[in-house]
Amino acid sequence: MSIENSRRKPGEDWVAIVQRIGTKQFAAAFAPNPVLDTSVMNGPCVGVEAIASFFAATAGGMYDSLAFTNETIDGAKTYLEWEGKAFGKEVGGTTILTRNEAGLIQSIRLYHRPLQMIMEFSVELGRRLKGNADANLLNS
Repeated sequence: MSIENSRRKPGEDWVAIVQRIGTKQFAAAFAPNPVLDTSVMNGPCVGVEAIASFFAATAGGMYDSLAFTNETIDGAKTYLEWEGKAFGKEVGGTTILTRNEAGLIQSIRLYHRPLQMIMEFSVELGRRLKGNADANLLNS
C-alpha cells in the first residue's frame, strides 16, 4: 500500500460509491452484471439496480452506526472489515470487493456477524425490499 493510500480512512472509497446510489456515478463504478452475495439473503443480487436497491434499503436506518476498521487491497480484491450497531445491538462483518481489469466492481461479498444479527437483519431487509427484489432471496 502506498503512503498516499495509507492516509485514507478504511472504506473511504467504498463509502463514496454507496453514497451515490441512484446516480450515474454509482452505476459507473460497476462492471456489467455485477453480483452481490451476502449472508443476509438466500441468493445473489445481480445487476446494478438490484445492488442499488439492497444498499438503499440498508442505508435507510438499519444501522445505528457503522465504521470501517481495516482495509487491505491485494490485486483485484479489496477486503474491508467493519463494526457497528444495528437495532441497538453490536454487529460486525467483512465486505470483499473484486474488480475487473478496468477497475470496475464485478462482485461484492458482504458478511454479517453474529448469527442473531444475520437473522434480524435478513428479516428487516425482507420487509424493506418486499416488491423490489426476488421474493426467493428474502427471509420475510
